[in-house]
Amino acid sequence: MIRQLATGLALATLMGSAAFAETIEVQMLNKGSDGERMVFEPAFVQAQPGDTIKFVAASRGHNAETVDGMIPEGAEGFAGKINKEIEVTLETEGYYGVICKPHFAMGMVMTIAVGDAEVPADFLEGRIPRKAKERFEAQLANF
Repeated sequence: MIRQLATGLALATLMGSAAFAETIEVQMLNKGSDGERMVFEPAFVQAQPGDTIKFVAASRGHNAETVDGMIPEGAEGFAGKINKEIEVTLETEGYYGVICKPHFAMGMVMTIAVGDAEVPADFLEGRIPRKAKERFEAQLANF
């Protein structure tokens, strides 16, 4: 009996993080609830390692993909197809810059913060269109 309890406790401990993982839904929209055009809603997500982000193509013509240089070191990027839902499970702590490739210049971007990491000093370096950079800055300022 004690052996069964100990085995059960060990399994629960090993699987504990997966048991508490969440799925967070993000809509890809032509027009957000605030009237802004070409948006992810929500535009900023705070997640924990192991959480899944589900990008839903609520409006046609969008995808979700990470930006080179805007993901944590050691993390894998992702790129969804246009008009297709994509689910990604994020294990590496840090900040992820996400864009809709066709609407990047129009500012269709979002930020995902995984865990308790600090915003990297170089997160907004590189070639980022003006509208996209403004939206990234606003997302980071509200966190």
